[in-house]
Amino acid sequence: MISVFGSKVGEEEIAEIRTSIENQWIGMGPKTKLFEDRFAERLDLKNFVMLNSGSNSLHMALKLMDLPKNSEVVLPAFTWISCATAVVLSGCKPVFCDVDPGSQNVTYDTIAPRITKKTKAIMVVHYGGKPVKMEEIKAFDLPVIEDAAHAVDSKIGMKYCGDIGDIGVYSFDGVKNLAIGEAGGITSKNEEYIERAKKLRYCGIEKSGFETSATRDRWWEYNVMDLFMKMLPDDISASIGLAQLKKLDKHQKYRKYIWDLYQEEFSGLPWLDIPENADKDEQHSYFTYLIRLKNDKRDKLAKYLYDKGIYTTLRYQPLHMIPIYGSMDLKLKNSEILNEVGLNIPLHPNLSKSDIEYIIETLKKFGKEYRL
Repeated sequence: MISVFGSKVGEEEIAEIRTSIENQWIGMGPKTKLFEDRFAERLDLKNFVMLNSGSNSLHMALKLMDLPKNSEVVLPAFTWISCATAVVLSGCKPVFCDVDPGSQNVTYDTIAPRITKKTKAIMVVHYGGKPVKMEEIKAFDLPVIEDAAHAVDSKIGMKYCGDIGDIGVYSFDGVKNLAIGEAGGITSKNEEYIERAKKLRYCGIEKSGFETSATRDRWWEYNVMDLFMKMLPDDISASIGLAQLKKLDKHQKYRKYIWDLYQEEFSGLPWLDIPENADKDEQHSYFTYLIRLKNDKRDKLAKYLYDKGIYTTLRYQPLHMIPIYGSMDLKLKNSEILNEVGLNIPLHPNLSKSDIEYIIETLKKFGKEYRL
């Protein structure tokens, strides 16, 4: 089965892990700091704090903002559950907005109707790696959490996504562009946020015994500055990240090759819409490729491809349609249409050239067999 998402790891990652094991560093240690520094350097970030997942990084971002209880946070309905769950668990209310059907991103016009006096922050998601128009969003003059989980190599002008809002969040799970396994992190120009995040990630302990052992007696005693869960990364994950960073440009080039080929091969098919390319002032990360069918055959296409050994999916089920978030009465036209016509097809660096050719050939064959 050809997977819809995937990563490409090998001997380089194994070699990095081996040195950590040989040095008996499997928890957070020197490789974590090295990865933080090199990731920040790669994206020209002022700073970066590594955490143990992208989802937890969203929790951290909301904790750092310290919004009043029951504040409203506007976010796209067409995104992963972690975005909304982090808002709920922070004591705030997720307020879902619609997305643009072509980019699958929030815009000023989709957010504006959802702003109220209770709105205290906005969360944006750069869907698939296509940058959100951040200047539009900043015009609301509200704090912005920038979810760049799909957009580790995306840019607007000279600024990388994640470094434009108040707090940027990254994800490095096993299928992301920078695939580590389970890890993530945050960036912010606000130094207080960064210093606080470094303390919070270790259960809110102000300084560990190891940090103070050289300067005081009874160094094992510590102060808890705040109640918070443990979000420490580890050197095994950081080792994989260091190797993946060296491959990022190569993997991004291959992702763009697949994207451009899909755009060329599928642009003439009258029965589907292809995703938007990056604008002239933007750089895309090509995390996923979402086609939209112009008929009622989306489910048939998914099953057809599955039977031919090609796995597809829809990322994501609109969050306002999931009962636990309490917004079932809300109607968001574009997100609901995407839920019925959208389909993510394989795009990742572990696809072979023959895989790509087979995907294109099989998808086109579906159109011919159904006379679309």
